[in-house]
Amino acid sequence: MKIVITSKGESLESDMDPRFGRCGYFIITDSEDIQNFKVVLNDAAQSSGGAGVKAAQMVIDEDVKVVISGNFGPKAFDSLNAGDVKLYTVEAITVKDAIEVFNSGKAKLLNSASAAAHAGLKEI
Repeated sequence: MKIVITSKGESLESDMDPRFGRCGYFIITDSEDIQNFKVVLNDAAQSSGGAGVKAAQMVIDEDVKVVISGNFGPKAFDSLNAGDVKLYTVEAITVKDAIEVFNSGKAKLLNSASAAAHAGLKEI
């Protein structure tokens, strides 16, 4: 299954970025074959507004089925759901570890935007 993990760097050993819309990179891979991955610079991170929606559209355009991150703002959450993308969260760890947590069935499926996003924090 094609998945994306928000990342602070360009490798599987990079720390997962807990922010969706403002993450540095997206690591796109198959959950069963993680050694073949694609790194996408998140151009939306530099947006003055609407980073979550722009990042969501970028992910949807890549035909991803799952996104793993720490937090999702309400607009990003709604956009991804409309694109039939499932959102999961794990504690901030490496990209590789996040994939392993997802594959083990221990990642948390989100049914709403992250609480941090609702608390009035910057768009994430």
